[in-house]
Amino acid sequence: MNTTTETHIREYDSETERDRTTGSTESTTEETESTREQTTTCPECDGNLVTDTEHGETVCTDCGLVVEQDSVDRGPEWRAFDSNERDSKSRVGAPTTNMMHDKGLSTNIGWQDKDAYGKSLSSRQRQRMQRLRTWNERFRTRDSKDRNLKQALGEIDRMASALGLPDNVRETASVIYRRALSENLLPGRSIEGVATAALYAAARQAGNPRSLDEFTAVSRVDKMELTRTYRYVIRELKLEIQPADPGSYVPRFVSRLELSEETQRLAQDLLDSAQEAGITSGKSPVGLAASAVYAAALLSNEKVTQSEVSAVADISEVTIRNRYKELLDASEGLTA
Repeated sequence: MNTTTETHIREYDSETERDRTTGSTESTTEETESTREQTTTCPECDGNLVTDTEHGETVCTDCGLVVEQDSVDRGPEWRAFDSNERDSKSRVGAPTTNMMHDKGLSTNIGWQDKDAYGKSLSSRQRQRMQRLRTWNERFRTRDSKDRNLKQALGEIDRMASALGLPDNVRETASVIYRRALSENLLPGRSIEGVATAALYAAARQAGNPRSLDEFTAVSRVDKMELTRTYRYVIRELKLEIQPADPGSYVPRFVSRLELSEETQRLAQDLLDSAQEAGITSGKSPVGLAASAVYAAALLSNEKVTQSEVSAVADISEVTIRNRYKELLDASEGLTA
């Protein structure tokens, strides 16, 4: 056999092997596609299959047939029948939050002097646990920045609880205070003043404002220091805060006075009419809201006095008398 013939034989064998490999690859691909089609449809009713990751099963949504089971179970190995039991069995902590100086990442030793079985500790063990708590607290606030944050965030939480502000306002206030601390805005100002200003700005940003008098009542700083610190913080941090909307105060005043929803809707309409007439500029939003609630109560034949509205809104009765007449004049078309 000459050299040319041997070369042709080798080329033929290579082509045959290549065709054989290609055919096996195509058949494997077809088998994979058919298997994929089989795993996405139910073999009994051709319904859709859903993978239940909690129980590790693949179930048909139409007939309920369990097609596959004992797959990887990504859920917990324990069962819970209420929220308290679920919290007690869970082995993960709470999510990180800006409302804590360490964002909730450090550990905390409980105050109960009991062991894992609920038995009381001896006097020597209690002394040891108290010493561990002391050192743990020292390690959590090792530098002045952490101590500053802990005190300020505690003030924010205390004032927000007294004012009934939600968690999103507290979170925003914590972020504002952290920014003020990182940009070195605290020298020359009290921690309580900056914390109160941060909470006041956060409440206005979230559309859940409170008046300056309400903040002064729960804060440890006076009204003048609060306003001065607030202007300084929003100017240095370049916070974009819109003027307070009088309508945001109406639901709270109506709820405290136990008035009807009709009064609330009518008060909002009075404020809208006054805004269209251009008489709300330069006036206190709290006074406008209280006057609108009083005028709406009169139009709805609900019994409420100016002194009651004044006590709820913390403004004078003279302001209510002056403003509610202006609101009624601006909404003559509405009340006609």
